[in-house]
Amino acid sequence: QVQLVESGGGLVQPGGSLRLSCAASGIIFSISTMGWYRQAPGKQRELVAIITSGARTNYADSVKGRFTISRDNAKNTVYLQMNSLKSEDTAVYYCNSDRIDGLGRSLAYWGQGTQVIVTS
Repeated sequence: QVQLVESGGGLVQPGGSLRLSCAASGIIFSISTMGWYRQAPGKQRELVAIITSGARTNYADSVKGRFTISRDNAKNTVYLQMNSLKSEDTAVYYCNSDRIDGLGRSLAYWGQGTQVIVTS
């Protein structure tokens, strides 16, 4: 059974920091691309950051220089360090895993989400 369990969300003031964690089980974590997405009220879910199995990273322009994605394969966990938070970062943040199986199929899974609210 695949589980992606996010934690670390909460309420923070503008300029503050949060660190999100996503603990994965039931997947081959080390060869999976892991990502963080977010969905604000009334908006589509959007990519925040991804990290490949080879630790290459990619970020949305809106978070570059403020957010850092990292992974610990020994702990099957991916992190999102969020600094200099802005009100527009308020959203539910979702963890995603994805890999291509031997038949070329995408195996993608989602966590349940963790709420981040940035407000003064």
